[in-house]
Amino acid sequence: MQNNSIIKGNIESVRKIFPHIRKGKIYFNHAAIGPLSKLVVNDLEKYLSERSFGTIKNYDHYLKIASELKSRLAHVFNTDPKRFALVENVAFGMNTLANGLNWNVGDHIILNDLEFPSNVYPFLNLKNQGVNIELVKSTDGKVSVQSIEEKITDRTKLISISAVQFLTGYRADLQKIGEVCKRNNIVFAVDSIQAAGAVNIDIPKCNIDFLTGGSQKWLMGLQGASFFYISEELQSKMEQKFVGWNSYKSAWELINYDEVLKPDAERFQNGTLNVIGFTAFNSSLSMFLEFGLDNIEKIILNNTDYFIKTFNGIGISPLLNGVDQKNLSGIISVRINNADQIKSALEKQNIFVEVREGLLRISPHFYNTRDEIDRVIKEIAALV
Repeated sequence: MQNNSIIKGNIESVRKIFPHIRKGKIYFNHAAIGPLSKLVVNDLEKYLSERSFGTIKNYDHYLKIASELKSRLAHVFNTDPKRFALVENVAFGMNTLANGLNWNVGDHIILNDLEFPSNVYPFLNLKNQGVNIELVKSTDGKVSVQSIEEKITDRTKLISISAVQFLTGYRADLQKIGEVCKRNNIVFAVDSIQAAGAVNIDIPKCNIDFLTGGSQKWLMGLQGASFFYISEELQSKMEQKFVGWNSYKSAWELINYDEVLKPDAERFQNGTLNVIGFTAFNSSLSMFLEFGLDNIEKIILNNTDYFIKTFNGIGISPLLNGVDQKNLSGIISVRINNADQIKSALEKQNIFVEVREGLLRISPHFYNTRDEIDRVIKEIAALV
């Protein structure tokens, strides 16, 4: 990407690349879907131009984007680029994991009762193979390490959890859960879609075996452009149930049907990728890395702290009120009467939030300002 130099500097520089801000919109719904920056739109226009009246057949672009994106993902998660596969969504990633392991009757999987369905149904589907699925009960929107550890048996084979819970914003202690899994020889899987782009995850430090995520939320890309990480050790234990022409080492020897799978995670990219989606993802991710992941996390957590304090100031207690900052993320949820009506009223003021399971959910990003937070709190206070 050629134009990233315009974001060097302060938040005001970043805010200039988001067209919705110039339209007077206050956007606090990144946990649902993120807006596209001007940098992303420019790169998409270049790609579409090339495909419509440029070289048209631009397979080199596809290869370059895929390589750059995996290198950037490796930087984000502190691991090896070859351990990433580019896929269409989180559900695909979790299904690849669930269906790739060998299960025996009585094997045990631990989930929790706050998970988004993409991290539940692929494992529930194993019940027809005699696998036992246990949902850990959350407490006040939190899923503790202790509550997970208490459910472990000698048949527990896998624990899967979202790094950040989509409904409450609770950030799991991945390092401690990873230590528990390693100690008990349990596969540790993580859904990062509500964390990546907001709060940091170090895969080796957390002993994560499998991690998946998508680009359309905090990473502000397009739908249908996701990824997963798989450790070399876990891959060696997997039986790949779905393959395609791109899964094999002889991929470009088109009538050489040599059944030798590629050695890295690319073997799970069975066919042609959603190139336009990954073009957007690569463009957006370059912006995150230039601004600095630690800087982004710090600003987001400060915004969350400020939102919690200002909500308390108008007599509304967020679900995670009083929770240690290490367990906070970019999501603030409050239980409030008439949440749907409040959301609609805010939209008439060009303020965008979300309602999930009856909760008003607010998810500010790093480019949002305290002035915007004050405005939203003022409008909510007038509506309750």
